[in-house]
Amino acid sequence: MSTRKVRLALLYGGRSAEHAVSVVSARSVMEALDRERFEVIPVAISRDGRWLLPERPPLELAAPGGGLPTVDEHGVEVALRPDRGGGGLEARPPDRGSGALAAVDVVFPLLHGPYGEDGTVQGLLELAGLPYVGSGVLASALAMDKAMAKVVLAQAGLDQVGHLVVHERDWRRDPAAVARAVAERLAYPVFVKPARLGSSIGIAKVRAADDLDAALADAFAHDPKALVEQGVAARELECGVLGLDRPQASTVGEIVPANEFYDFEAKYLEESKLLIPAPVGADVAERVRALALAAFTALGCEGFARVDFFYDETTGRVLLNEVNTIPGFTPKSMFPLLWQASGIPYAELIARLVDLALERHRRRLG
Repeated sequence: MSTRKVRLALLYGGRSAEHAVSVVSARSVMEALDRERFEVIPVAISRDGRWLLPERPPLELAAPGGGLPTVDEHGVEVALRPDRGGGGLEARPPDRGSGALAAVDVVFPLLHGPYGEDGTVQGLLELAGLPYVGSGVLASALAMDKAMAKVVLAQAGLDQVGHLVVHERDWRRDPAAVARAVAERLAYPVFVKPARLGSSIGIAKVRAADDLDAALADAFAHDPKALVEQGVAARELECGVLGLDRPQASTVGEIVPANEFYDFEAKYLEESKLLIPAPVGADVAERVRALALAAFTALGCEGFARVDFFYDETTGRVLLNEVNTIPGFTPKSMFPLLWQASGIPYAELIARLVDLALERHRRRLG
């Protein structure tokens, strides 16, 4: 039998506001990879969209001033090279570097947010004929667009918080009408967030109508579509899902934010508490796990996802918040910690994700 290592291309960085989070995720994955099994090829995507074999991979990047690192934008620029038997990377232009640089067995997109988690890169990899970790084009696009995901999840009968979708064009044309619609359908406080972004970027808690416009303007700086969601006094529970046609749910965890809510700083720069397992009753945990699997299936997800919930202790309701098809893999990220508590260590989790990607590709080839 062949003992050749699996050539794993790790895509990180990207054009979204979550660029730096992606770099930290990639660094964590590289540290955990089984080097006896995998040959890792780090592929950095710059903020302007260039694909690079960087001079300094994620393991060599330092965070400036206590913040988060960005990709090294020095290196050989590369492009995907499609092939019937699998694709690879080649220098761009071809006469630079060594031409065909590396064949690739499977790609792990660690790209959070738009231009990576939203089906765009997944479509590119489909065209190139390359196996890749995670959900396909449609599920990725649906989960990234929280407004559209809510439609599909509601159709599946999953309970969610009340919300209103606001388009920037409508708000600019008549902000007073938007404010009236929010007042008619929701009660303050509300949360305002970009519809197609993650890592809690651009999210704001709005306690009164006078603060609505500023929160919407901040959300629209990231996306021309925003969500206004009903604020609820609830605990934040999360569950990981892993698999293809018979997915499994992890242990349930709880987030206790360092700030008033789980914003970007609380998630990545401050010490929020991650309680694993979540201190809830067995019946609540089982309900969360069942709902996580239902949401994963409803959106057509594959490979892995993290599903987030609100748990209202007063009413006993478990409300679906959102589904993340490329959850964070940083040392503080809930998804790998949930699976570690469920008996799958970090390195084994990565290997399973790669195995699932290759299995799905084999099925499609028939």
